[in-house]
Amino acid sequence: MLRRIFKPLVGDPPLFLAVSIMTGFGIAMIYSAGVLNIPSVVTEGAWLRQARWWALALGVFVAVRQVRAGWFEWIAVPAYIFSILLLVITLFVGKGSGTATGVRSFLDLGFLQFQPAELAKLATVLALARYLANRPEDPVTLRALVAPTAIVGLPLALVVLQPDLGTVLAFVGILFATLFWAGVPTGFLILLMSPAASLMLSYNAMIWAAFFLVLIVSLYLFRYRLFLVESLSVILANLAVGTVANPLWNSLAEYQKNRILVFLDPSVDPRGAGYHLVQSMVAIGSGGLSGKGFTQGTQKAFDFLPEQHTDFIFSVIGEELGFIGTVFTLALFSFILYRLIRIAEEANPFAGLVIFGILGAWLMHIFVNVGMTVGMVPVTGIPLPFVSYGGTFLLMSWVAVGVATRLVQED
Repeated sequence: MLRRIFKPLVGDPPLFLAVSIMTGFGIAMIYSAGVLNIPSVVTEGAWLRQARWWALALGVFVAVRQVRAGWFEWIAVPAYIFSILLLVITLFVGKGSGTATGVRSFLDLGFLQFQPAELAKLATVLALARYLANRPEDPVTLRALVAPTAIVGLPLALVVLQPDLGTVLAFVGILFATLFWAGVPTGFLILLMSPAASLMLSYNAMIWAAFFLVLIVSLYLFRYRLFLVESLSVILANLAVGTVANPLWNSLAEYQKNRILVFLDPSVDPRGAGYHLVQSMVAIGSGGLSGKGFTQGTQKAFDFLPEQHTDFIFSVIGEELGFIGTVFTLALFSFILYRLIRIAEEANPFAGLVIFGILGAWLMHIFVNVGMTVGMVPVTGIPLPFVSYGGTFLLMSWVAVGVATRLVQED
């Protein structure tokens, strides 16, 4: 009975409920992150501002739900072009916000600060989905992946220039998740990722040589599905990346090198580049099974834990709510992603591609954010969906939920 009442309003009641619980939970943890022994102007009142953004997001969610499903495909290209223009403008007049003062990611509109990259993510999902859905055949050759890669590559490159590595990774998630749902063979996706693997492995000549040999064998096994020019392109791309790896490393700023070295061994610089990671792992490890209690985290209270209301909010969860709290958080995220997959299975090609693009972005956010707090991936600025403080990110995440649920509902 309740499902029949709420479904026309929210589209997918289980998804709406799960996202609402996660958002409310996030606001509670942002409040806790602001409970410090020495008050901070950065975290003070952050939970209230986030609650206001949620109220705005719910209003926009309801408005998005009123749009005819067919209009999203029509607006995909104009929205993509508009978002590209905003990203270009941001490079010239953009500024940092809060603790992210070293990047040009935000446009100051006077009454609020807006992050165009968040709009660009959803616009890119729509444009990529429209292109792939309207192809007469599935993209089952490497040449067919050039245009999709370019669609994602343009906003990705503009975000790199800000620079905002966290958002860059979200665009990568969008590309691979959408291509997977479009029917691109897994082997082709692996080949598409191979230059990145070459970049990471080329620090050791023997390891890179072994990887290159595996790559050659893989191309031989795919010889009946690849054109000669495609195989040569993969080989040349990996050779080029492996060749420039050393000069690229030397061109990195010292702090960027330190972040990579600290990822490999946090003890290298525990009071410098490794400080974030060390304090995060101490916080999570000290939480034990059930945590120290809501608002009772000591690493957080003494401000040892950096970026505790944004990028490292998962560490606050681990310290105050313990293993139980982290499992609850990850289980709820798993349910949200599961619901997206279920509704994508019932959708038309365009809608399914949009939903998987959204899923890819969120999955990358979750994996990298949680991974960096426990030392699985290098530290980078990337928020946890619906939980970390960030108005634009929360707003556009709710817009994405509205778009996803509206696309699978008949007009």
